[in-house]
Amino acid sequence: MLINDPGRRIRDAVSAMEPALVAIRRDLHAHPELAFEETRTAGIVAAELARLAIPHRTGLGRTGVLGVIEGGRPGPTLAIRADMDALPIHEDTGLPYASTVAGKMHACGHDIHTTTLLGVAAVLRDLAPQLAGRVMLVFQPAEEILEGASAMIADGAAEGIDLALGFHNHPDMKVGTFGFARGACLAASDRFDLIVRGKSGHAAHPYAAIDPIVAAASFVAQAQTVVSREIKPLHPAVVTIAQFTGGTTYNIIPERVHLRGTVRTLHAAARDTAEDAIRRLVAGLETTMRVACTLDYQRKVPPLVNDDRVLEPTMAAVRAQFGEVVEEGEASMGSEDFAEFAARAPSFQLRIGSGAEGRDDRLHNDKYQPDERCIGLGVQALSRAALELLS
Repeated sequence: MLINDPGRRIRDAVSAMEPALVAIRRDLHAHPELAFEETRTAGIVAAELARLAIPHRTGLGRTGVLGVIEGGRPGPTLAIRADMDALPIHEDTGLPYASTVAGKMHACGHDIHTTTLLGVAAVLRDLAPQLAGRVMLVFQPAEEILEGASAMIADGAAEGIDLALGFHNHPDMKVGTFGFARGACLAASDRFDLIVRGKSGHAAHPYAAIDPIVAAASFVAQAQTVVSREIKPLHPAVVTIAQFTGGTTYNIIPERVHLRGTVRTLHAAARDTAEDAIRRLVAGLETTMRVACTLDYQRKVPPLVNDDRVLEPTMAAVRAQFGEVVEEGEASMGSEDFAEFAARAPSFQLRIGSGAEGRDDRLHNDKYQPDERCIGLGVQALSRAALELLS
């Protein structure tokens, strides 16, 4: 039997559980755990799934949890993913449920995401007879270091999935609104470590040394030409040197300098071009500046590409649940390891507005305070989307 008014049923269910969800979120917020340390968080997730009588597995990707809801009729398998890890940031909000762990904070809202998916689990468990297919509830660790998705996938978390839904809170969007971007919505993330070795010596006699600082500074300047002179202007790319470490005092030319950088791209061709260019610049540095270089270049995650086959029915479900509260946005050069799931099945990442009235919050900020109403709204949106995708 089909649901006559799914929107009302979902709203009523969420309204009843919302105080409990907010309480879970505040508990998670007060006890943040970094990447692959999410044992307490995973324990809370597992306990909630057990309370809901949802079969689940723990320990996937070290600290991940995977729950399964079987629908009433045969159909595809839909994965819905939430991340669980916090950031190494010291909280400065003054909230009564602020982090109790010095130097750790949920400054990206993964406590919001974990709680939202628990709410979705509760709603879809009750709606399971109406679903044609299976829902996999993926509670993932270590998104902030872009390693948790691949770790869970290595342990089988993506086996058999036909569709995947991700989501992220957006404090730059007011609560009650939802957003999307078509195609590649988040960038590939690659990173590199560059060690430049010279010959140490007295700062007063640089001719008797080989200065790795000058060589490394030359590389920083040259790296800026990768985007401006080697990649098509219509293919967005970013090359950023975020760490430059070398030297100990005023009058010593050091033996070595360590650089760390990131490369973000939305297109495969730009990704290849950027890596090739950086490798070439490093090789040239050795010839022109007489230094020895060691480059460790790592490709982390691919671009996150939204598939219209999941995007369209999801946004139709959001509109059916809430009306015209949808904003089409632009791609971002940020990165997300949900891209690992999206590389394996048609996927879509939903943007959920979390901006609180009178605030101008940003992610990864020590004063970040999302509007908690985004939890219940996110539960409604994702539950209605699952109902649509598995109809």
